[in-house]
Amino acid sequence: MKTNKIYQGDCLEIMKTWPDGFVNCCVTSPPYWGLRDYGVDGQLGLEKTPEEYVSKMVAVFAEVKRVLKPEGTLWLNLGDSYMSGGGASRHQGYSDPKYTNGRNGNHIEPQSFKHPIIKPKDLVGIPWMVAFALRQDGWYLRQDIIWHKPNPMPESVRDRCTKSHEYIFLLSKQPKYYCDMEAIKEEANYDGRKDTVMKGSDKYKGHIMPNGSPQTVASSGHERWKENADGVKVRNKRSVWTVTTKPYSEAHFATFPPDLITPCVLAGCLKDGLVLDPFMGSGTTAMVAYENNRNYIGCELNPEYIKLNRAEKAKDTYALFETTGV
Repeated sequence: MKTNKIYQGDCLEIMKTWPDGFVNCCVTSPPYWGLRDYGVDGQLGLEKTPEEYVSKMVAVFAEVKRVLKPEGTLWLNLGDSYMSGGGASRHQGYSDPKYTNGRNGNHIEPQSFKHPIIKPKDLVGIPWMVAFALRQDGWYLRQDIIWHKPNPMPESVRDRCTKSHEYIFLLSKQPKYYCDMEAIKEEANYDGRKDTVMKGSDKYKGHIMPNGSPQTVASSGHERWKENADGVKVRNKRSVWTVTTKPYSEAHFATFPPDLITPCVLAGCLKDGLVLDPFMGSGTTAMVAYENNRNYIGCELNPEYIKLNRAEKAKDTYALFETTGV
């Protein structure tokens, strides 16, 4: 097993070959339920029911939890969907137009079934279903973070608002965990007009100190402001993150915005630590980890997406990248 490498194959099977407790944090965005056919047998997201999808997510993240260090964290991005009249997600079955891997690329009709609880037009609630299932499986569900999208995909709906947010869940293996909030402080203002100031920090200021002992965080009843290295007053980062979606010219599918991943990497992993993404996709997590002096390891089921990898494209700039399949 090597780090700074993306393994091609089923993440669940690949992670089973890895040792316990060597990853600092996991930052990932799994395939959403019923969104797209990526053209690879064994892919997640095309399960008949939400419950089947959630069960598979629990199995994958049980392996993630095993390979995480005791103080490790999981930063999990998930989007939601609506139930269609056929019983599956309103968005189910659209094949990737470029990488069908032998499939015809046509629309795949959802399998018809009647869910005993979720009705047509219901919001399924997939993110929270997964979050609660992971909590039941032993994870500590520490926070729900709102990813606010100023430029959401337009929707031709007349009986509800256009969805412009997704969730990022912060989960941990144990009550005390590494979380460097100093690294992602934001500018202390209340007018909502100034951009977030985020400076990387190499200091170990999370809940676990370098010697392994818990750090006691005193609560004074009010938030303490401080000045960063540039003399700007900063405060603890809020739980709503405004990040625009950005297209990746090499891909025909939605990609993880680097600005969304960066605070997760900075807060979840110390310098020279190791970041895992079991659903690497276009490799944005790998790129962000390396750009911030962290190592990475990950998996990607679709061999065609390995060729799209941002890490692969960045080899000329970052000579230390080693992004290959097995």
